[in-house]
Amino acid sequence: MSDLYIGLMSGTSLDGIDGVLADFSGPRLQVTHHASAAFAPALRAELLALNTPGDNELHRAALADNALSRAYAEVVHTLLQRSGHPASAIRAIGAHGQTVRHRPQEFDGTGYTLQLGNPALLAELTGITVVADLRSRDVAAGGQGAPLVPAFHQGVFGRPDETVLVLNIGGISNLSVLGADGSVLGFDCGPGNALMDHWCQQHTGQPFDKDGAWAATGQVLPGLLAALLQEPYLHKAPPKSTGRDLFNPAWLAAHLQPFAQAAAADVQATLTEFTASASAICANSYLNNSKTLAVCGGGALNGQLMQRLQAACPSLRVVATDALGLPALQVEAAAFAWLARQALQGAPGNLPSVTGAAGPRVLGAVYPA
Repeated sequence: MSDLYIGLMSGTSLDGIDGVLADFSGPRLQVTHHASAAFAPALRAELLALNTPGDNELHRAALADNALSRAYAEVVHTLLQRSGHPASAIRAIGAHGQTVRHRPQEFDGTGYTLQLGNPALLAELTGITVVADLRSRDVAAGGQGAPLVPAFHQGVFGRPDETVLVLNIGGISNLSVLGADGSVLGFDCGPGNALMDHWCQQHTGQPFDKDGAWAATGQVLPGLLAALLQEPYLHKAPPKSTGRDLFNPAWLAAHLQPFAQAAAADVQATLTEFTASASAICANSYLNNSKTLAVCGGGALNGQLMQRLQAACPSLRVVATDALGLPALQVEAAAFAWLARQALQGAPGNLPSVTGAAGPRVLGAVYPA
């Protein structure tokens, strides 16, 4: 029987879908094929709108579930076409879904996390077993439900001779601390691309600041940067996780009120510095004997952000995970392929040391083909 899985990831940056075909049959994971697809503008706008309360949410969310699953299915079919594998050769799809609310441990003590996507429809459209809803069991067990990638990072990037730091920069940034002794810690650092992308879209009409080129034309505003860095979340001890529920346009607008006359490029430069600084504070707090900060996610493609990270982490070599053998845009999707495999094997997918859950749990709901 094959040991092929597909992982699908669409993150809080809302830049689209990344999919991988992962082969677990060898001694180490091999990603054999990668495909990506941007969201249609109308779907992206609706997914972004559903991050905040609005009219007729249940109806709109149900239709967005279906639209997202159709977009996922297109990526799956692209992977099958490129690989030459029939659907029957794939054990399962690990489908992350699109996070629109993340409020663990709030309100009633348990809270919730909500990812859009219709896994039943995805199974129908692809003829492949789907594993989805991968965060809620950890939340039910008292955990944060995030980040879920550190256990995967340990298997792929961990080294017995040094602590390795892996920074994923999607809409939100999260750090994995992979100890040389096999210990693993991980948590969300703060904003990743979400605030930078919002400001860029608002002022240039572009969905993101390609390579950080616009930010590079501006000057960091020290007063604004200091105010942003006072956000209480940044100073909480892990386990902790966050999302657009906190770092959103309203949060940014409140901080910008005293800086209404600032040039837009200067604000972009400051937001880039803020993302780098918030991440660097975390990385520099867990140096141990580490030499490398490996960056994955879309933020790894932002040259200006990578330069600012290197400046803020002078004792570390800041590189994209490509240098460690897995391209930056494939890491998260591969992690959800791994989580699907864990679920089908009845093996835990969470790390209580990371999420704070009461114990190891098998994650995900299974929708057979």
